[in-house]
Parts: sequence; structure tokens; C-alpha cells
Amino acid sequence: MITSGFRITASVDNPLNYHARPPRGKYEIRPTKPLKTKEDLSLAYSPGVAQPCWEIKRNEMYVDRYTNKANTVAVVTNGTAVLGLGNIGASASKPVMEGKAVLFKEFGNIDSVDIEVDTENIVEFVNCVKFLGKSWGGINLEDIRAPDCFLIESRLQHFMDIPVFHDDQHGTATVVLAGLMNAFYLTNRNMRTTKVVICGAGAAGIACGELLLEYGISKDNLIMVDNGGVINHNRKDYINGWKDKFRQVTDKNTLEEAMNGADVFIGVSGSEVLNPGMLRSMNDHPIVFALSNPTPEINPKKAKATRDDIIFATGRSDYPNQINNVLCFPFIFRGALDVKARTVNTAMKIAAAKAIARLGRNCIEFGQEAFVPDIFDDRLLPEVSYAVAEAAILSNNTTNTIEFLRDYKNDLLKEHS
Repeated sequence: MITSGFRITASVDNPLNYHARPPRGKYEIRPTKPLKTKEDLSLAYSPGVAQPCWEIKRNEMYVDRYTNKANTVAVVTNGTAVLGLGNIGASASKPVMEGKAVLFKEFGNIDSVDIEVDTENIVEFVNCVKFLGKSWGGINLEDIRAPDCFLIESRLQHFMDIPVFHDDQHGTATVVLAGLMNAFYLTNRNMRTTKVVICGAGAAGIACGELLLEYGISKDNLIMVDNGGVINHNRKDYINGWKDKFRQVTDKNTLEEAMNGADVFIGVSGSEVLNPGMLRSMNDHPIVFALSNPTPEINPKKAKATRDDIIFATGRSDYPNQINNVLCFPFIFRGALDVKARTVNTAMKIAAAKAIARLGRNCIEFGQEAFVPDIFDDRLLPEVSYAVAEAAILSNNTTNTIEFLRDYKNDLLKEHS
């Protein structure tokens, strides 16, 4: 096969062949209204299109009635922190962003368009997205390096009246919290006394730490480790403000020291940073989320051979208990868009985590090897989206009232089946 000047010689199952074979890309745009006759054309375009334009000019809220804005999310990146590939730039990030758009459609029935912004300048990036923002009902920021992502998200949230959600932060944190809820249930742990180590202080690590604190983990029992060691009072090197919130007064300086007596390890750092000795130093029934991709912080087989009482999860689909953002972001956006939430706030994230955890506990296979629901569980859409919409209403993050929820779950089941 010859495509765009490149010869693809791999097998049918090869990722390059999958992406290169016709039709181009992973999604396409199709009309939703008839466009077969002159009458159809006159309605879809000139002169009929003028009437909804004037209605929107008269009242901008009508844009949701007459266009696809209310069901469209932009997936926006500059390609500075793509998967495990690093800063590969805007063009090279496009296959990932197209994939994200497909996931929005497949799991949340949300139309999505990928936007690759070719700048590493924070002000330029924010202005680009801000000025294009009238096009969409929500914005999913993706694969932007830390700490730029924190600044970009907070500035866009300030300027815009639609949900702006950095999935690498909040999607990861939400599913991690859901998994921990069930891991705590299985090990009969008290949240206030559980000792947590987070290895990795980038976007995902910071967001996980923040959401765990919001949920009720004690700050005194949460240790964060970056590539300089434990973020503690002994550190003399520069630590940015997002990391500094997790600075501890402790004599533990290394990951190995932090792991001694820990109950939970959350790895969002790099491959093979956790060794069997560290696992053995943890408390009974240790909870280990080794989430680095493609190679976890410790090999799952090695971890289970070291501790048969371990509660273990990875970010990979070929091992049990995958902590995958797909468990939440389509459904968080579905609920947020439907209820017309202004942001995705903490209450909505915690509500999503509780709903995901509840589904996991209601599975027949629930236990040490299956405490996270399957990504293809068709209960996720109605349950998680409903919980998110309800939380938005109860937290006054929308003008909708509780009456909105009366038929909402049934509507989700009917409209998105």
C-alpha cells in the first residue's frame, strides 16, 4: 500500500497499517440533516441559514438550539507531553488526539474535534483557545507538559464559561480515586490513617494528590516524591508552587525510605522505579497502582510474586484492574454538557469516582483481581453521567435545577443506546 509517499509494509495488525489504511484518520465528519435536494440545500445553507443566525444574534443562548455546539468538545494540545513519548510537537500528537475524539464519540456520543496548537508559549496557546472558544461546548486539554498545563487550564477557566478539563490531571485523578475507594473497601482501611506515597509530581501526580486531599486523605500521611526525592523540608533545590503544597516535615528523603510502612503507592513516574524490597517494606495488604505506560513502575508478575496480599493495578489493558481515563472523561463531559455546567468542579469529580467505584463493587467478579469496572461496561454512561450532572446541580455549578434529573437517566439510556 502506498499512502502519502510512504510505503506501508507491515501486517494488517500493525499500528502503522491500522492508521494508514483508508479511510484517512480515525474519524470523519458527516451531515446530520438531509442534503439531497435543492430544498435541502436552501435550508442547510443560503438562504435558510440566515434565520438561525439572526436568532443567535438576538440571543446567544440559541446557539445550543440551532447548532452542534452543545454536544461538541475540542481536544486541544501542543504536543509537549504525549503519552510516554514526551515533547514530540503538534503534528506528531495528532494521532493521539484523533484517538481521543473517537473515544468521546464511542463512549459518550459526544462529537469532538482535535486541535493541535503549534506553540509552546503559554500566552499564545491560551489566546488561541480562548478566541476559538465560541465553537465548542467544552474543552479537553490533553498532553501538555507540567507546569504549563496548570497555568493554561486555570487561565482558560477564568476566561471561559464552558468546562475546561485537563484529562491528564483530572481524568487520571478521578479514576485513581475510584480504584482506591474499592481497594480501601477490600482491605478495610480507614481513609484518615492510610499512608500514601505518590511517585511522580507532574500533572497526574499533583492532581491525584489534590483530589485525595479533597476526599479526606490526611496531608500528614501523604508523601510526594519527584526525581529529586521526597518533597520535604530538607530540600534546598527549587520546587514549584504546585509541588510545594505537598512539602512534608519528615526525615524521609528517598523513595525507598518513603515506602517503609506505607499503605498505598501511586506511580505516575517512570518504569521500574519500584523494587521488591520496597514492596516488602509496605504494610499488610499493600495497594500499588503502577500506572506508567508502557512499562509500569514494577512488573505486575514480579509484584505479585513478592506480595501475594497485594492489591495491584496498572495503566495497561493487558493486566487486570486497568486505571484508564476512558472510565471517566466521556461520562464527565456527557453530564457536564447536558446540565450546562460552567466548569468541572471537585464535587463532580468525586461524584464520578464514587459512581465508578460503585459499579466496580456491583460486578460479580469484584475482588482482588477485579475491583475496577470494565471500560466497556454499558452502565458507565447512565450512572457516571447522572452522578456528574447531579453534583453540578447540588454544587450550584449550573442554572439547571434538580428537576432536570427527573428523566435524565432514562434519557441517557434511550438517546445513547
